[in-house]
Amino acid sequence: MAKKKIFFVLAIIIILFTSLLIEKDTINKILYPRRYSEYVEIYSKEFGLDENLVYSVIKVESKFRKDAVSHKGAKGLMQISDITREWAKEEMNLGDIDIFDPKTNIKIGCWYLNKLYKEFGRLDLVIAAYNGGSGNVNKWLSDYSYSKDGKSLDLIPFEETSMYVKKVTKNYKMYNKLYSKEG
Repeated sequence: MAKKKIFFVLAIIIILFTSLLIEKDTINKILYPRRYSEYVEIYSKEFGLDENLVYSVIKVESKFRKDAVSHKGAKGLMQISDITREWAKEEMNLGDIDIFDPKTNIKIGCWYLNKLYKEFGRLDLVIAAYNGGSGNVNKWLSDYSYSKDGKSLDLIPFEETSMYVKKVTKNYKMYNKLYSKEG
């Protein structure tokens, strides 16, 4: 009789624990959504990016709000600056565009991330440049105060950019954890 009670209690504990794990995963997928997947899939592939990085940038930049505008005037899901928009229009022959259109915004954001990857080759530097500008990252890399080897940053002097790199990296790890099994 005592063995049956112990078995029953253990079974209940295992069921509760399993349901909590399943519930936690479900909650996390709500907190880390993959909205606009049709565009993220197309343009991350076109520009050689990991989809989860693109989702992480969108989540940190705009929280998936297509009409977001930053205090510096960056716009849309991936917070494209006017300078980057004009550069992308010229390089990709886009003509008139609506920067708030998710398809256009994600395309330009992925194009820009690809440019930064070609320039820097390291995820942390790409993320820092996306927020703080490639000119600043290049300055920091050439300054021994911020980079001992000229290839990686020991310190990011802009607090906003430093926090941005941490946030995107944290989100990227979570997206990889939640969605790496899916294909």
